[in-house]
Amino acid sequence: MSKELIVLMGIKHCGKTTQGKRLAAFFNCPFYDTDAVLQDLTGKSAREIYSQEGKEAFMQAEASACEKIMAAEAFERLVIATGGGFCNNKKAIDVLRCKNKKEGKSIFVFMKADEKVAADRIVKEITYSDDNKMQNLPAYIAVSNPKNEDDVRNLFHEFYEERCRIYTELSDITIEMPPVSKEENTKRLLKVLNIKA
Repeated sequence: MSKELIVLMGIKHCGKTTQGKRLAAFFNCPFYDTDAVLQDLTGKSAREIYSQEGKEAFMQAEASACEKIMAAEAFERLVIATGGGFCNNKKAIDVLRCKNKKEGKSIFVFMKADEKVAADRIVKEITYSDDNKMQNLPAYIAVSNPKNEDDVRNLFHEFYEERCRIYTELSDITIEMPPVSKEENTKRLLKVLNIKA
């Protein structure tokens, strides 16, 4: 059965899960979040696997989650929200990238978040340990042991620039995700997908 995959990509907090659910409701089709499927398969969050077992174990688990989604059911269309590091996981990308027209087609959509909005969301989630160390940071920031919020924002800036470059190269469609209502951003997504709301 030929199928269409709408694969949403972007950094954490760009709205992939929120918009993915809204698009799936619009299309009346299944929605999957690769991080949620990964947790169902392993019993651990993406962050836990990455920090406890390392990058390779995480990438394999993410690819397995993508394989599980692809094998889940016969479908004409799926909306999939991917994890923030999906762009660096060739195996997972290959699983979701339909190779030929007979297999179907996949549309990779890069949801480009505003840098300040994304950084603000990361800072908002920071908690502090009893000895005043930052906690609940994304692994790529935590590994550098930032001392304050300015450090976090500076580390995020470098990460943001690099990720945007990779996602732009990987995507079929790039869409700016401004800090407007989720309804407005859904309309913007449907427009770039050439579907009228």
